[in-house]
Amino acid sequence: MSGYSLELCAGAGGQALGLERAGFEHAGLVEIDPHACNTLRLNRPSWTVHEEDLNHFDGRLYRGVDLLAGGFPCPPFSIAGKQLGPSDERDLFPAGLRIVDEVRPKAVMIENVRGILSPGFEGYRNYIDERLRKLGYVTAWKLLNAADYGVSQLRPRVIIVALRTQHASEFAWPEPKKNALTVGRLLHDLMQQRGWRGADQWQKRAALFAPTVVGGSKKHGGPDLGPTRAKKAWAALGVDGMGIANFAPDEDFVGMPRLTVRMVARVQGFPDHWGFWGKKTAAYRQVGNAFPPPVAFAVASAISQAITPARPKSRPRAKSWQVAMI
Repeated sequence: MSGYSLELCAGAGGQALGLERAGFEHAGLVEIDPHACNTLRLNRPSWTVHEEDLNHFDGRLYRGVDLLAGGFPCPPFSIAGKQLGPSDERDLFPAGLRIVDEVRPKAVMIENVRGILSPGFEGYRNYIDERLRKLGYVTAWKLLNAADYGVSQLRPRVIIVALRTQHASEFAWPEPKKNALTVGRLLHDLMQQRGWRGADQWQKRAALFAPTVVGGSKKHGGPDLGPTRAKKAWAALGVDGMGIANFAPDEDFVGMPRLTVRMVARVQGFPDHWGFWGKKTAAYRQVGNAFPPPVAFAVASAISQAITPARPKSRPRAKSWQVAMI
């Protein structure tokens, strides 16, 4: 076991699955969306899920966990939005930094969109670094692409890693694997579940990686595969991005198929056994907003190597948050 983790803005469990695979045991997960909370409980009944606003969450209960991880809301920094940054009420970095102070983990791992690397946010990045430095951490920022870690998707995301000074020199970013499948190879079996005769030909057309999957806004309509540019990229793969299908194409289907929630989940790197709570729109938004598990696994594994001593010590006496998990 790599240690215990506390996850903020846990969503549907993409990052949580990666941490779990890397050997971390979840002490607690915090998420405000009820559908996502139910998804976590559905798949891992033993996990302690806090359904509450991060701005009001008290991290002191989890003081001493090994890793604090989270994927804070992206709209404040997304190039698709107004990029209000710290002026956006959805910015949760202040709450996250407060919780880091309360928890004092060995390591911190935060995911966000590449827009946060924009020149206009340099001052805010410096503010985050300085806050973490004063708490005893050394920070590193890196833009990673999901396709480099086994995900069939061109999904650039910024990862912020902060480690206590004594562990910082042991950390190294994970090396790209370059083993991702094309969308056609990845989804061929799902496309032909109902006997679609065009599945083989579609696989040949879909011989590229997917564009970035997006979850969309709760304020705007139902699920689809993103803005106009993304829909054009999906169309080049032979996919109709105007909506999400309930089922795979039937035997006599003609035209461009739509993806199902399960197909999109596989594109995000979720295992097929991972269920999503709620109707199609709620389920798709959980999938689209997720942190791909393979990327989370790669970074969390590198963190684990940095903070794990060469010789494992005897297991300490259980703390209150550990007892609550049993």
